Amino acid sequence: MSDISLTRYRRRAPMSIEPARALAMVWFQRHRQRTALASLDDRLLADVGLSRETARGECRKPFWHA
Repeated sequence: MSDISLTRYRRRAPMSIEPARALAMVWFQRHRQRTALASLDDRLLADVGLSRETARGECRKPFWHA
């Protein structure tokens, strides 16, 4: 048997789930933060320096967009 045929069937190293888990956590945090932002009244938005229109624009973004 040649070396080429042996390399074809080598086992792959196990893939880590950590990158996918970290990405899912970022997405979940964005969703929570945008939901909280949507619930703020105009007075609280002014306290953090945002207008209602700016907050609406941020809240309309899908969770996978930064």
